[in-house]
Amino acid sequence: MAVPGTIALLAALSMFGPFSIDTVFPAFAVMGRELGADTLAMQQVTSVYLLAFGAMSLFHGPLSDAVGRKPVMIVGILAYVLASIGCALSTSLPMLLAFRALQGATAGAGQIVARAVVRDLYSGPRAQAAMSQIIMIFAVAPALAPIVGGWILAFGPWPWIFWFLAAFGLAMAALTASRLPETHPPQARTPLRVGPLLAGLWEVGRQPTFLRIAMAGSLAFAGQFLYIAAAPIFVLDLLDLGEQDFWIFFVPTIGCMVLGAHLTGRAAGKIEPGRLASFGLAIALFAGVLNVTLQAIPGLPPLPWAVVGPALMAFGIAMVFPVLQVAMLDLFPHRRGAASSVGAFLTLMLNAALSGAVAPFVTDTRLHLAIASLVLVLLGWGLWRWHQRAAGLAGPADPVAP
Repeated sequence: MAVPGTIALLAALSMFGPFSIDTVFPAFAVMGRELGADTLAMQQVTSVYLLAFGAMSLFHGPLSDAVGRKPVMIVGILAYVLASIGCALSTSLPMLLAFRALQGATAGAGQIVARAVVRDLYSGPRAQAAMSQIIMIFAVAPALAPIVGGWILAFGPWPWIFWFLAAFGLAMAALTASRLPETHPPQARTPLRVGPLLAGLWEVGRQPTFLRIAMAGSLAFAGQFLYIAAAPIFVLDLLDLGEQDFWIFFVPTIGCMVLGAHLTGRAAGKIEPGRLASFGLAIALFAGVLNVTLQAIPGLPPLPWAVVGPALMAFGIAMVFPVLQVAMLDLFPHRRGAASSVGAFLTLMLNAALSGAVAPFVTDTRLHLAIASLVLVLLGWGLWRWHQRAAGLAGPADPVAP
């Protein structure tokens, strides 16, 4: 049985993603001027990170199934520290992108494997409650990261942000080594061979129920993530705010996310998980419609109305995420690392495409950004409804079935 300190550590390990992405946002304009990169080129600083994160995410989980959770975490985090130092020392955009790719390839060692650790420790409603607690703590990172980045930028040059990330990585490696128990014993491990590793990924990735659940959650979350990926443009250009003003967007959004995760944790064992997920997706869909409506009203001031929809959407998505994460891991009790990896891969590939190929082209106006966000949430909601019908016809035993 895990102690509260273990839950807090797992939440901190899950912060690698948002800290690596959001802390850099306030420095985009300065970095672009110094490195000779325009807005579209600077968006690749995020998309390259996400592409590498997603590609390597396929292997962090299966490796932890084979050699244990802690070794994969510690080695990956130390490699992340070296990549962050490389980013800090970069003198050109290609050099920075190369080290950002290495950052992405290693950051998932903590973030993805931590989800498998939760399911190693807990089952049933307790797993849902634990995942919700982690999300509540983890949710602080996207709100805190750009604020920290802005503070660092106010007192020093942009490389200091990456030195901060390197220090964060060193602290997490030390805490993981000294405080985190090994939750995957040798007798439960799978062979460390390429054939079985790839076979495990294929077993997970071709399961229709898994794919429906994973893609429903990924598409719905993409509606929220589009705003996160476009934050430098949304905050600095569309809202005409400054480099220290990212909190105006992130604080209400993440505050609603924490509240949604808290309610999901309280509902564990009391409300059927599938019903809870449907309710959260309905809220996210309503938020998307409300957001488009507000941005379409002529003469309406940008603030606070531009952040109302994204914040309410975050509330709904936070209710959905813990339920779907536990459901995906429960489908493969002997390959939880692989299930966590494939689920993360699908989400990250979609987010990378949004950051590099979509966000730059839908951020000319707040209305276009709101419409794109709504379309993504609508697709996730539709796929969830399809899953419910398919699961109902099959008479399944998975925990998110109607």
